[in-house]
Amino acid sequence: MPGVTNDEAPRLADLMPWSVAAPRLGRSWPLAPDPDTLGARWDALTRARGAERAALFEVSRARDPHSAVAQLPGRRTSTARLARDPGPLPGPLRVLCGPFDEQWLLPDHRLIDSARPELWRVADQAQLFAVEQRVPSGDPGPTLLVSALLPVSAPASGPAPRVRPLFRRPGGTEPNLAPGLLGRLADRLGGSPAPVDVLAWIVAYARPAPGGCVVPLTTDAGAWARGTATGHRMLRVMCRPEGGRPKLPGGRRPYIRVPLPDRPGELRYDRDGETLCAGEGRISPVPAGAWDFTVGGARVLESWFAGRTVVPEGSGALAAIRAAGWQRSWTSELLELITVLALLAELRASVPDPGGAPLTAAELRGAGVLPPPEAARRPASVLDHHEEGPEGQFALL
Repeated sequence: MPGVTNDEAPRLADLMPWSVAAPRLGRSWPLAPDPDTLGARWDALTRARGAERAALFEVSRARDPHSAVAQLPGRRTSTARLARDPGPLPGPLRVLCGPFDEQWLLPDHRLIDSARPELWRVADQAQLFAVEQRVPSGDPGPTLLVSALLPVSAPASGPAPRVRPLFRRPGGTEPNLAPGLLGRLADRLGGSPAPVDVLAWIVAYARPAPGGCVVPLTTDAGAWARGTATGHRMLRVMCRPEGGRPKLPGGRRPYIRVPLPDRPGELRYDRDGETLCAGEGRISPVPAGAWDFTVGGARVLESWFAGRTVVPEGSGALAAIRAAGWQRSWTSELLELITVLALLAELRASVPDPGGAPLTAAELRGAGVLPPPEAARRPASVLDHHEEGPEGQFALL
């Protein structure tokens, strides 16, 4: 927004006050790009005994096979000590483990160093999670990504990103917005903006700044309508609701020209032919915007592909159990990811200049909207039922 400095624009940390670091796994083997691999790893772990099981488990300061922990909110898994009674395979759960990287997790509290139960309590079909990205100076990638899936932090991904749920309670109630923000926006813009409208604006206009990203706001109703319309399109592309697979405009869509082999090798891009190459496999057309799409300085397609074809150095014995070869489902996911990145690249390049007079942080402070109360930065008390504690005991928190 021209003329709006970072000092004048409100900070995302004030507009969406409650944030939690993404759950930190502590070990990589409970996460995999296909659920069958998780079943094979669980079988190997539960067949082992004593010291062998502990070695496979990969003991950390937070977890070992003797750890006694409560059940994850919303999950029905064993709370017996893993060394004594592992129980049945925890049903694999689809999660977001990196930018646009959807994988499967064994949702068992005994396996996760820092699970952040407060996030699990509000994860439902009405929830959206805004995930802040570490954006290097000068990097053109997005500052904020949004997912309907619970974000987790894989062990090799560096510091866990901050996650800001759109709602503080299950069922899409109590928006995670500074108290009074919606009312102030309504007064300045007219109408009644919904919480998801604010998130749509944020995802379109959030930008990095020293000390955390900022979000320029506008008092121009027309600019707000244009900006939120673009933001809503971004949300639909990022969150990919079931039955709503994105499509490129003009009837274009990437096709498999030559099937990917079981061991596809290095991923390459032929810019002139708009072709993605993986071993002998060929996919086209792949718009340059999809190949060039970066988040946090890393090319998304390369990171996604490596997560399915490269065994990280230092992987333990369980993490080394992987799919026998390239999975057909991954090809479908890759085609969809190419489309998502191409669409987002176009949308990010077409975010309208809102213009009009800005709604500054100073005005929001004068209206009593900022700073938000400390209670807004803490999770809401949402527990209205018993949750199973360690060893099958029940505790009301």
